[in-house]
Amino acid sequence: MVEKTKGRKEEVVTREYTINLHKRLHGCCVVMAVLSLSNTWSGKCHCTFKKKAPKAIKEIRKFAQKAMGTTDVRVDVKLNKHIWSRGIRSVPRRVRVRIARKRNDDEDAKEELYSLVTVAEIPAEGLKGLGTKVIDDED
Repeated sequence: MVEKTKGRKEEVVTREYTINLHKRLHGCCVVMAVLSLSNTWSGKCHCTFKKKAPKAIKEIRKFAQKAMGTTDVRVDVKLNKHIWSRGIRSVPRRVRVRIARKRNDDEDAKEELYSLVTVAEIPAEGLKGLGTKVIDDED
């Protein structure tokens, strides 16, 4: 009989990712391009740039849920400040994040694991060529 082992999604792990926010936030123009082919398009883009920073935070949460397989995602204050640093409408095109899957110590917690998303250090050379990196636990 085969012994049950911990699944891949059950491990406590930390990884660094580069998230391309630009491709996740510019989506309204694709819909408008399709509508422009019909005669009903008014020529105005109906999405608002006043929701870009909040949408960026939601997209980071969605990315972390998919990458780590946890529904409980917590965004660090420094990452939130980094996204909002240039205002509500000028979010960074790419952001380097460190996502840590951790055990939940609360007894009344719904989920066994949660993900903590923090901003990672950006090297002087820039973000080009950086892939996903697995980080060894320091603690």
